[in-house]
Amino acid sequence: MTGSVQPIRAEAGKRYEVFHTDCPASEVVDHVTSRWGVWVLIALQSNSLRFYELRDSIQGISEKMLAQTLRALVQDGLVWREVEPTTPPQVTYGLTQFGRDLGEPLTELLDRITRRLSPREAGGTVDQGWKRSR
Repeated sequence: MTGSVQPIRAEAGKRYEVFHTDCPASEVVDHVTSRWGVWVLIALQSNSLRFYELRDSIQGISEKMLAQTLRALVQDGLVWREVEPTTPPQVTYGLTQFGRDLGEPLTELLDRITRRLSPREAGGTVDQGWKRSR
């Protein structure tokens, strides 16, 4: 997840070539749809969270993977990061407007999926909201 890009708009009437490996939009799509990118965007949809709150809310993610995913999403302009100068420093993450715009349909997609599953198939996710179960 290195070499991220800042969100930029295509010229009016021009579209990105998203299937081309050099397309800046394809890298953002890769980060958003990565194994953990989707869950981070969904977890931050309702409110901002500190690093450990975010880690605890996404079952199965390691600190290393959360840090890498957040770094990429921050570089892509989807997530903001705020460091409070305390000892130890407290870091809070939240969604930018761009992140909210992308996270909203992901949350809706997850809601549609969980509505279609029986509680047994969902592994408890119906009762636990968006939380991912193992």
